[in-house]
Amino acid sequence: MHSSYAALALAIHSRYVSLNLTHHVMRECRVRDLKIPEQRHPEKAHRPDNAQPRKPDWIRVKAPTGEGYNATKRIMRENKLVTVCEEASCPNAGECWSQGHATMMIMGDICTRGCTFCNIATGRPDELDAFEPGRVAEAVKKLGLNHVVITSVDRDDLKDGGAEHFAQTIRAIRHRSPKTTIEILTPDFLKCDDSVLETVVAAKPDVFNHNLETVPGLYPEVRPGARYFHSLRLLQRVKELDPSIFTKSGIMVGLGEERQGVLQVMDDMRAADVDFMTIGQYLQPTPKHHAVARFVTPDEFASYEKAAWGKGFLMISSTPLTRSSFHAGDDFAKLRDNRMQKLGKA
Repeated sequence: MHSSYAALALAIHSRYVSLNLTHHVMRECRVRDLKIPEQRHPEKAHRPDNAQPRKPDWIRVKAPTGEGYNATKRIMRENKLVTVCEEASCPNAGECWSQGHATMMIMGDICTRGCTFCNIATGRPDELDAFEPGRVAEAVKKLGLNHVVITSVDRDDLKDGGAEHFAQTIRAIRHRSPKTTIEILTPDFLKCDDSVLETVVAAKPDVFNHNLETVPGLYPEVRPGARYFHSLRLLQRVKELDPSIFTKSGIMVGLGEERQGVLQVMDDMRAADVDFMTIGQYLQPTPKHHAVARFVTPDEFASYEKAAWGKGFLMISSTPLTRSSFHAGDDFAKLRDNRMQKLGKA
């Protein structure tokens, strides 16, 4: 009898060890090197290569260098923070970081979406880091920022899409740096209950930014996991919940859109009471990403800017190198002044 129990116990132990070993091996196999394009974007690996056209002179920038750049990078690393500047291959990283400005990306560096324009890694994200909001707040204080931009990956794996994590980060910054104005660039919370937006708005960011990214007709191929009118409604609801919060949204051009489509997006944004619009040139991160249809000229950007002012935006940034958080602090000061002037005339 005892030998039977012993044999059974040995079999169970062996099975347990085998399962643990298999689990360990599977975990090791899932480890990816996000510096390798095929592992960074597995959903794009099967796509045919798109030629990457030579950039015109007006779109080129200098490589990042200098003491300020290195100091900003050191603070990011010391606080174990991810930045969208690096993950999305922003062309303005050198200029912004040299001035101590970095857009911090919370909730990890792996996104649950696979937008064809985006260079952020796609896959199953890690668990949320409960200490991240505090580290972000510490970095904001060390950098002495007057204005900070906080963004995130999409987290469709979370019931609230990360809304509470955004709120905690806003509150942590307010506690450590009460004079710093806060701009957030959020996901669309598409798969969440409508109430999660209230969680973010209740934390009272100064600017709520959510990018429409492109014209609605290009959503199926550029932003397949999103819905244009859902994103538009999200921005409108922010204003309904708290009219004092500035709303902001942006699109890229050079993806294959027509001018009339861009003008229609402007009208849609104004109908949703969006205060600030950004328009910038799409740049193709790798041959597997959406192709650059063309490089829009500086004159065309100036024309878009003129049209947007005419439609009643409080602030507009329309240049080839415009990005959501480029010059965000200076633009926020202008945005606030423009609102005061408008109210003064009313």
